[in-house]
Amino acid sequence: MKKNMGSTDRIIRFIIAAIFAALYFTGTVGGTLGIVLLIVAVIFLLTSFISFCPIYAPFGISTCAVKKKES
Repeated sequence: MKKNMGSTDRIIRFIIAAIFAALYFTGTVGGTLGIVLLIVAVIFLLTSFISFCPIYAPFGISTCAVKKKES
């Protein structure tokens, strides 16, 4: 698996996951919507830890910084 997520993308996903988890565990959002948000939060956490988003791959999207080749 080639990394396709940059550090900014990873931080944003982590923050969104924390917000979703906080909304669920404080009881602000419950029911089906709460469970869906919690699942999305887990997916965001997993993808940010491994720096790979499976949705980016088929579209060729990468938010990683491009390393410059030395001549």
